[in-house]
Amino acid sequence: HVQLVESGGGSIQVGRSLTVACRSSNVRFGRYCMGWFRQVPGKEREGVATLADDGKTAYADSVKGRFRVFRDNAKNTVYLQMNSLKPEDTAVYYCTTQGFEYWGQGTQVTVS
Repeated sequence: HVQLVESGGGSIQVGRSLTVACRSSNVRFGRYCMGWFRQVPGKEREGVATLADDGKTAYADSVKGRFRVFRDNAKNTVYLQMNSLKPEDTAVYYCTTQGFEYWGQGTQVTVS
């Protein structure tokens, strides 16, 4: 069983930057693709960014050019750096791994 723990969420003003983190309990963390999703009440969870084990990244069109996903394998942690934040980025942000088998508890990001 893999545990994922997100942190770093909070309330932030429009246009500012925030970085959220997701720490994994998986000792083989570096071998797996990591993903970030977000969800607002009443809507489906949507994909935000993915980071493959080979370093390739992919982003939703809505965040492309503003968000950056990166990892620190020594810390078993993946990060989502969010720049130029907009009110529509407000959501609970979740990380996931291993084909969406494991999910964190989420961290709330509120932009106003």
